[in-house]
Amino acid sequence: MFKRILIANRGEIAVRIVRTCRELDIETVAVYSEADRDSLHVKYADFAFLIGPPPSRESYLSIDRILEAAHKSGADAVHPGYGFLAENSEFARRCKEEGLVFIGPSPEAIEQMGDKVKARAIMKAAGVPVVPGSDGVLDSEEAVSQAAAVVGYPFMLKAVAGGGGKALRLVRSPREVPSAYRAVRSEASSSFGDSRLYLEKYIERPRHVEVQVLADQSGKIIHLYDRECSIQRRHQKIIEECPAPALDHRTRRSLGRIAIQGARAVGYLGVGTLEFLLDRDNNFYFLEMNTRLQVEHAVTERVIGIDLVKAQIEVAAGVHLPWRQRHIHPTGHAIECRIYAEDPENDFMPYPGKIEGLRLPEGMGVRNDCGVYEGAEVPIYYDPMIAKLIVWGENRVEAILRMRRALREYQVRGIKTNIPFHQWIVRHPRFMAGDFDTGFIDDEYRFLGKEEHYPHKEIALASAAIAALYREQEGALRLFGKGAAEKSQWRETGKTESLHAALRRPNRRRGA
Repeated sequence: MFKRILIANRGEIAVRIVRTCRELDIETVAVYSEADRDSLHVKYADFAFLIGPPPSRESYLSIDRILEAAHKSGADAVHPGYGFLAENSEFARRCKEEGLVFIGPSPEAIEQMGDKVKARAIMKAAGVPVVPGSDGVLDSEEAVSQAAAVVGYPFMLKAVAGGGGKALRLVRSPREVPSAYRAVRSEASSSFGDSRLYLEKYIERPRHVEVQVLADQSGKIIHLYDRECSIQRRHQKIIEECPAPALDHRTRRSLGRIAIQGARAVGYLGVGTLEFLLDRDNNFYFLEMNTRLQVEHAVTERVIGIDLVKAQIEVAAGVHLPWRQRHIHPTGHAIECRIYAEDPENDFMPYPGKIEGLRLPEGMGVRNDCGVYEGAEVPIYYDPMIAKLIVWGENRVEAILRMRRALREYQVRGIKTNIPFHQWIVRHPRFMAGDFDTGFIDDEYRFLGKEEHYPHKEIALASAAIAALYREQEGALRLFGKGAAEKSQWRETGKTESLHAALRRPNRRRGA
C-alpha cells in the first residue's frame, strides 16, 4: 500500500480523499493556490504545498508545479479527484514517467474516452448502443450541414474534447447552423484547447442515467448499479439519485451488462462511469465515459456500501476486487444535492465571499461532504460548488422527506446559496413522482420568492405520487429479496478526525 498520496485537487473532494486515506493509514499531501491558503483541505491534510497564484492554469492545472510538489513531499502516488487534471491523459502519462502511481485509468483509456468521436467508435464496435450522429470530425459549416442532412434535425453540436456541459448547442433548423458552429468552436477552443466538433441526434425529453463501474488490474470488472442525473441546469447536474427511479428491472440489468462491455473495450482500470441517455421507451444510448471519480459517487457509496475512493486506491496498488457481480446489491435509496455559492434570484450567478455562519444538517441518514467552514472565504476563481448534501432512506419517499428536513436545517450566512432552489425541487410534484427529464428545470422553474406554494390540486397529486412510490418501493424489495439486505465488506469506518479538530490543528509541514 502507498505511504503518502498527493491530492491534485481542492475543496470538498480533497477533504473526502483525505478521510479515506486516514482510514488506510496513508499520509496525505494537499496542494493549494494563494487563494486557498486557508482552505479546509489545506488544514485537514498532513502536508501542504503552495503551487502558484489563484488562476487555475497557474496552479491546479499546472502539471509541472504539481509534480514538483509530489517529489518534494515524497509522495508515491497522486489522486486527481475530479475536475482540473483528473481526465488529462498527459498528466497521467507524466506521473507514470516520473515514478508516481496515478490513481486512475491508463493514459490511453483517458485519451480514448476523452475524444468523443473515438469513444463513439470504440463503444459502437463493442456493441454499446450510441446516439446516431456524425462518424468523424466536422471542420466546417458545410460539413455540419451535410452531416445534419443525414442525421436529421434537431441535433446537438458538441466539442470532441468536451465535458461538463461546455461547448455544445442545440440546433433545430438549418438557419441556426452558422451561429452554433461559431459559438461551439470558439468555446471548445477556449475551454479545452481543441476546436474539433461533431454532432449527435437530439433525443427529445431524455433522461440522463449513468452506471458506475469498478475494475482491477486482473481484468475483473463489476458494475455498481445506476444513478439518475436528469435534474440539470445548463447541462450541469445538480441533484443525483441512486438507484434511478422509474427504471424497470430489465432495463437496469441491460444497462449494467452494457456498461461492463464498454469498460472492457478500453481495458479500464479503477473507478469510472458510463453515461447514457434514455428515451421515453427506455431505449438507452451511450453518451460518454467519465474516466474518473464522479461528483455524485457518494450516493452509490451509500446504497451499495463500498467506499469508492478506497477501492480506487487499492486497485491502483494492485489489490484484486473481493466481489463478483452477484455480491453487489442496492439497499435503500440515496439523493445528493450539490450546494453552490450562487444566487438563484440573479440567473444563478456565482456568489463568492466570506461564510459568516455555517450550520450543517445532521441526524440519521445524513452525510455532509463539505469543503468550507465558518469564517472561510469562497474565492471567485473556481467552481462555486462548496459542498454536497447526501441523504439515505429505506425507499425513495423516505429519502425525499429526509432531504427536505436536511435542507431546512442547512444554514449558510454571509453568501447566497442554491439551497432554496433545492427546496423547491424536492417539493415539486413531478420530482416526487419521478416524472422528469433533463428539461425539468427549464420547463418548471420560475423564481417566486423565498417560499413556493403549490395549489391544492398539485398537493393532491403529490400525495398520490407518494402513495404510488411506496407501492413501487415495496415491489422492488420483493424483487431483490433477501439479498438486498446484504452488506458489502468495504465501508467507511468513521475513524476520521472531526473537521473542527482539523481547523485547530496546523499541518506538520507547509511547503514553500
